[in-house]
Amino acid sequence: MSVGADQILNFFYVLGASFALSVVLIFARVGRGSADVTAVQASHTRATSRLGGVAVFAAVFAGTWFWFSSPSVSSSYQLFLLVSAPLFIAGVAEDLGYPTGVRLRLVAAVVSGGAFVAAFGQWLPRLDIPILDLAMAVPLLAIPFTVIACAGVTHAFNLIDGLNGLSSFVSIGVAMALMAICAQVGLWAHFQALGLLLAAVAGFLVVNFPFGRVFLGDGGAYVVGHILVWTSVSIVWNAPDVSAFAILLIFFWPIADTLLAVWRRTVRGADMTRPDRLHFHQLVMRGLEISVLGRGRRSLANPLAATVIVPMATVPMFLGALFYDNVAATVWLSLCAFLSFFLTYLAGMHWSRRGRGRV
Repeated sequence: MSVGADQILNFFYVLGASFALSVVLIFARVGRGSADVTAVQASHTRATSRLGGVAVFAAVFAGTWFWFSSPSVSSSYQLFLLVSAPLFIAGVAEDLGYPTGVRLRLVAAVVSGGAFVAAFGQWLPRLDIPILDLAMAVPLLAIPFTVIACAGVTHAFNLIDGLNGLSSFVSIGVAMALMAICAQVGLWAHFQALGLLLAAVAGFLVVNFPFGRVFLGDGGAYVVGHILVWTSVSIVWNAPDVSAFAILLIFFWPIADTLLAVWRRTVRGADMTRPDRLHFHQLVMRGLEISVLGRGRRSLANPLAATVIVPMATVPMFLGALFYDNVAATVWLSLCAFLSFFLTYLAGMHWSRRGRGRV
């Protein structure tokens, strides 16, 4: 299969729809944008709409009517979006100022994940770890593990949504890496589905980066993460040659940041559901603001920090796509990636406490 002129044109249709809706949302005076400015994890300085996820989801849904070459694939993807609705609704409710809480949103992620399994009959069939693969051969064990693990990865996309463009750039990178794998193993329906999401996120990104005029919000971050992670599950289900560790590399950045948050809050005895301002991207942003740009330059430090982080997040994705069928290589690359991430973070925290770089 090759990407024809019609598909390229459709890409810009979806991108344009997402962009236009995002522009409209700039002027939407609804939600909790004003309150977010004073939140402990806030990285922006003005009230901003958090409903960008509505633009992305609407553009993806509209795109299903003309994007796919097969009506059956189009119907399947519409069903995929339908089972994603509980999570999307929970996230948008939070963005509109009706607090749903982290636990409720995680429950919604589990519900949408369980609905995916029921609708498509797919879950993680293996982890490429011999002992654990014995357990993954038992659906009663594999299905709950898949649903809970995917809910965690979905939540991870929300945790990295702290800088202008960061979550969107990571999402686009993940989609492109998965598309590269799909092209190599012949999963063209998955390739098209990922392209549709990529177009919608790219349209939103034009408004979100670098000035942050609209945010992805919980509704957007959760549903984009959900679509990406469950598409990857479907890829592993349908392509036995794809290493589970290659998928881990592709999703490395949000997963590593979440594991770091769990470790950090466990060590400090903090509430796991309580936000803080010690994520990797926040450390980079405040380091740039205080030590390079000067205090009071948050509007510049925010997008600059995203620009610094994106190449770091992209490298594991590239390696995952490159060595997608090599289990041994992706295992070692995953270990190196996690070790590098945590050592870099610890070095940054040490530097910040020395006085000059205090953040």
